[in-house]
Amino acid sequence: MTEATESLSKLLPPQAAARLQSLRLIDGRAVVVLDAAGLDQIERERLETAVTDALSDQTGVAEVRVAMVADKARRRIIAVGSGKGGVGKSTLAANLAIALARQGRKVGLVDADIYGPSQPQLLGITGIKPMARDNKMIPVPSKWGVSLLSMGQLIEPGKAIAWRGPMAGNALGQLVDAHWGDAELLVVDLPPGTGDVQLTMLQRFKPDGAVIVSTPQDLALIDAARAVQLFEIGQVPIVGMVENMAGYQCPHCGEMSDPFGQGGAEAAAKAQGMAFLGRIPLELALRAASDAGEPPAAHEDLATGPFAALARRVGTWLDNQR
Repeated sequence: MTEATESLSKLLPPQAAARLQSLRLIDGRAVVVLDAAGLDQIERERLETAVTDALSDQTGVAEVRVAMVADKARRRIIAVGSGKGGVGKSTLAANLAIALARQGRKVGLVDADIYGPSQPQLLGITGIKPMARDNKMIPVPSKWGVSLLSMGQLIEPGKAIAWRGPMAGNALGQLVDAHWGDAELLVVDLPPGTGDVQLTMLQRFKPDGAVIVSTPQDLALIDAARAVQLFEIGQVPIVGMVENMAGYQCPHCGEMSDPFGQGGAEAAAKAQGMAFLGRIPLELALRAASDAGEPPAAHEDLATGPFAALARRVGTWLDNQR
């Protein structure tokens, strides 16, 4: 630094001085470069104003320009998919996101089930529309520590979405490419099947890994195998398979029964050489809580709850991929 720029640097507010990368004075123009890593848009604007106010009235300074530089955060994506509908994929995705957040991760949830969005209901934030800034949406926060973007926030309740593939793909892009702030991980609830939305996800926003959801019966497992194949074609690693609706305990006599079969997903995971991530039981309380916008993962025991156990396995997988 020259004597002039060194004098100017001493006038910077402490929060700017700590982030100073360079300061130059060229023909009366003070150019200040600051490290903006970890700052959101509001914090950046406040810092820029503070620097401008500190330098603009100084001798020899006719103009102040502030440049913010930061390495773009590597936001990771976990896709939750299934080969068919009705296996509880959306409920599992919501509870997985919340369980990951309760374990200390900064998580956002994308409801990519364009034609059947249900996440606003599951998170208890129906009727709240996202705001926008710089032509990008700002996710809607929930009281569970997970922010959400969903087509269900943008359309009238109960209105059918009749879109062809390209429109659905563009909608997915707007949900993922949004102002997610400090979220380090996005859990994406994909629609069932292997169609246009899934292909757009693989091509434009390649997930770091995929969690496959299936119920134990053979028909669901056949379709789950197709979902696995799609991710493999897209070279997306499979985190593992979850067996949902596994076992039902009678609330009157306590007897356990298996209306959808038992162990099918675990056997399928083993046969396909992938990890088995655990079982989620078929419980009336789980269904009732989900319908009421009170995700069970927000209240379950962190040591013994099934969603907490699932989140630990997914989190360990993510940590091992670094």
